[in-house]
Amino acid sequence: MVTIAPIKNHTETLKTNSRIVTATPNADPPAPESSGRQENIPRAILLMISAGAIFSFSSAASKYLAQTYPVGEVLFSRVLVSFVIFSAFALPTSGISLFYTRKPVAHVLRSMSQFTSQSLLLIAFTMMPLASATAINFSAPLFATLASLFFLKEPVGPVRWAVLLIGFVGVLIVTNPGADTFQIGALYALGNAILFGTVTAGVRGMTKTESARTLTVYQLMWLTLFNGLTLPFAFKTPALSDMPMIVANGIANMLGQYWWTRAIHLAPTSAVTPFQYLSLLWAMMFGYAWWGDEPTVGLLVGSAILVSSGLFLIWHEARKRRRLPPVPAEPPE
Repeated sequence: MVTIAPIKNHTETLKTNSRIVTATPNADPPAPESSGRQENIPRAILLMISAGAIFSFSSAASKYLAQTYPVGEVLFSRVLVSFVIFSAFALPTSGISLFYTRKPVAHVLRSMSQFTSQSLLLIAFTMMPLASATAINFSAPLFATLASLFFLKEPVGPVRWAVLLIGFVGVLIVTNPGADTFQIGALYALGNAILFGTVTAGVRGMTKTESARTLTVYQLMWLTLFNGLTLPFAFKTPALSDMPMIVANGIANMLGQYWWTRAIHLAPTSAVTPFQYLSLLWAMMFGYAWWGDEPTVGLLVGSAILVSSGLFLIWHEARKRRRLPPVPAEPPE
């Protein structure tokens, strides 16, 4: 905590913790948006289920729009609408504290990764059924475990390796490599799963200091910028008849992002992540309603293996954490 003494007849600028704080007479620095880190597991589960459903609609809407417009333009319009509407609702109640952050670099890195992963996933949607790409995305927790081995030097152990191998079998069944039905889009979906799996855990760490609103507004702001950079290379003027779908896609994306982030705030990842798998049912329904995609035996069997391995991995990690001795509290300074 930094205390700023009253200053007369001039303004002093202090640089503290990589933040610039301007001190003026009788004025305090803006208070940060409260992180709201209070656990409420039932509410978090409801938010995660709702986020999965509305994300599935947004994925279907993006797939529909990508049949007419470039991928970068579809993603840009989606996050632009999300950013404008979210800011309009959040700024009047939060004020400038909405943008107060202790981790500006982490926000940029997270958004860069999501920009890449969302682009890969939308490309996959244009090349293969919605439910198949969604099922492959469920391998993200497996890649997160694998990433912890290489980047964090965490021991994987025989149980983790077994779950990883079983999960990859599920991916192979869904993608059906070597068959006439295999599509290159599966590789894009796998790329998205790898990126998404390696950054999800970082969001939970950021919630210690960042509120759900701050996490959401920075994500939407940076994604709008990154996707906007693609417009000079590929752009098509939107038709008026497509505007309702474009706006609905943006609203759905905004609600999904905020509900997902809020769910991670309110409960441990192991408590809410299993309910993300319900989005596969929504993806199947939207895919069938919009494009007549009927679930194949390979999709159902592979999805069952992926979901089972993911749920077992979550249960195993939670059980292992409960066995760890409590960390002693640090003495007060």
